[in-house]
Amino acid sequence: MAKIKPSKGAPYARILGVGGYRPTRVVPNDVILDKIDSSDEWIRSRSGIETRHWAGPEETVAAMSVEAAGKAIADAGIGAEQIGAVVVSTVSHFSQTPAVATEIADKLGTDKAAAFDISAGCAGFGYGLTLAKGMVVEGSAEYVLVIGVERLSDLTDLEDRATAFLFGDGAGAVVVGPSQEPAIGPTVWGSEGDKSGTIKQTVPWDRFRIGDLTELPLDSEGNVKFPAITQEGQAVFRWAVFEMAKVAQQALDAAGINPDDLDVFIPHQANVRIIDSMVKTLKLPEHVTVARDIRTTGNTSAASIPLAMERLLATGEAKSGDTALVIGFGAGLVYAATVVTLP
Repeated sequence: MAKIKPSKGAPYARILGVGGYRPTRVVPNDVILDKIDSSDEWIRSRSGIETRHWAGPEETVAAMSVEAAGKAIADAGIGAEQIGAVVVSTVSHFSQTPAVATEIADKLGTDKAAAFDISAGCAGFGYGLTLAKGMVVEGSAEYVLVIGVERLSDLTDLEDRATAFLFGDGAGAVVVGPSQEPAIGPTVWGSEGDKSGTIKQTVPWDRFRIGDLTELPLDSEGNVKFPAITQEGQAVFRWAVFEMAKVAQQALDAAGINPDDLDVFIPHQANVRIIDSMVKTLKLPEHVTVARDIRTTGNTSAASIPLAMERLLATGEAKSGDTALVIGFGAGLVYAATVVTLP
């Protein structure tokens, strides 16, 4: 029997650089109030959101990704031609094929990098980071680009009082590369498919092909609504608050890290009340910096963690070498948590 030669990669992997892109248009809560029975005070008290960014026609999923990725590559101090793989997490790229990652890899100037998309909702960045770590350690790529990107304004029903104010657009990216010491901990991830109906797309794409408009939701003017993201807010809130704190603790335990050892906590930016509840449940010390980027960015799903990470580092609230707990959770219901050393 022939023996397969073992692969040789780096001993460990780490995040080497981070970059972000937020669309130029800033949308305050007042704009959202036109079509829902709500108030700026209610939105802020329920979610913490004050503003969000919405992409313009030229700020496509690919374009935003290229901007964020270019910054991450420069921050990592490498050239685009050194990127061996591009992993893009998104639920808002509307072409079924080809993967938008291939277009991004080409526009960045990579040397025929492997490129593919993943769909893991708000946990997508954690899924991509785990895949990237595996590639670097296994040896199939020396440097891996992980991008979380969304144009959720395209999937927002502005007449849905429960979700109209939640979503924003943007892209966040990191470069993962070799390390001589552990800098990305074990990932605690999973799914609870029995709860998949709590966050979902309102109408599947093939419903439009059938042509029976009576089966499709209509807006206040009688027009067929484009598919949007909907959720059962209270069910999702309870799951996130009670179950995701357990997952976060498991990630700390797997990494051998105590809450006192943490410098930064970067949860998915879904809701300030969820974030504050997790901080309380985990009993994080006051010295731990907590990302609350949702206030001005909204919920950007797969992009929220890298965008929050980029802003903390840019503002000096976090610094290179800090130990951070990151956790993403969302539609599926899926989740992924790990401890990382910040670039």
